[in-house]
Amino acid sequence: MSLTVVIPVYNEEENLQPLARTLMEVLAGQPAFTILFVDDGSGDGSLALLKKMAAQDKRIAYLSLSRNFGHQAALRAGLEVAQGDCVVTMDGDFQHPPELIPSMIEAYRKGFDIVATRRLDAAPDGDKGLAPGKRLGSRLFYALMKVLGDVKIEPGSADFRLLSRRAVKALLSMPERTLFLRGAVPWIGFPSTELSYRPGKRRSGETKYSFSAMFSFALDGITSFSVKPLRLASMFGCLISAAGFLYALYALIVRLFTDKTVEGWTSLLISVLIIGGIQLIFMGIIGEYLGKLFLEAKHRPHYLVKERSPGLPQDGGGIER
Repeated sequence: MSLTVVIPVYNEEENLQPLARTLMEVLAGQPAFTILFVDDGSGDGSLALLKKMAAQDKRIAYLSLSRNFGHQAALRAGLEVAQGDCVVTMDGDFQHPPELIPSMIEAYRKGFDIVATRRLDAAPDGDKGLAPGKRLGSRLFYALMKVLGDVKIEPGSADFRLLSRRAVKALLSMPERTLFLRGAVPWIGFPSTELSYRPGKRRSGETKYSFSAMFSFALDGITSFSVKPLRLASMFGCLISAAGFLYALYALIVRLFTDKTVEGWTSLLISVLIIGGIQLIFMGIIGEYLGKLFLEAKHRPHYLVKERSPGLPQDGGGIER
């Protein structure tokens, strides 16, 4: 059995060698493995260091993208060139513990196509490990996915997972440009299991997920696997229309059959502003889906490859620059 470990990196120069050494120690008993770093357009010395590491050890390979295409695109790039019988994806900042990989391999040998992981600090009794802002954002995201999503995603799910060869093929058969892996992996429905882990501390550098990046990631997740926001907008619009019709009927009856007139310009103005705001929100929801259709209709490649290690396959989904 051969294994490929896919690690997307962006400005992680100081973490590359320590992570490679740790993986070498963890995988020492594995007969055949490759550590594949996907450089997602780093602006530091990551690529130069990766070239040096690959020249020193043939078990290390690299794929360099022409610019920063994003974490999910970098993961896809790695999956498309990975040649192992099974593939492990993980981050390059030491928050995904390499020591868990042997347990993942053991689960794979028991017949599971997908070995997912879940952060223990996402549980209600132990989520002290995340910063308050990120913890709140994480809770809100998974709460929204539970209500609006058509695919069940467990709180604390991560892109740290093992995939069999047929699971990789199934994922890569999805052509969408904004492939949301945390939803796509459970969607394929292959036999799966889950392991828990406590995230380690980032060894160096800073997190690349700002609030805006997390918000964009959440929008991609919700709009990639559900049309419930559109249905809720339609239902809410029907309710508002019904309420408006009843109020108009009431005002007409009062005007025609009594000596009173319906007063209240302030309440009328507030109603107009609230309804106008709701309409703008719903237009934004529709625009989000239309934007995804626009991006898909252009059929641009998911990424562009600047260079790669000798020996890596040339038939990935990206285009060599």
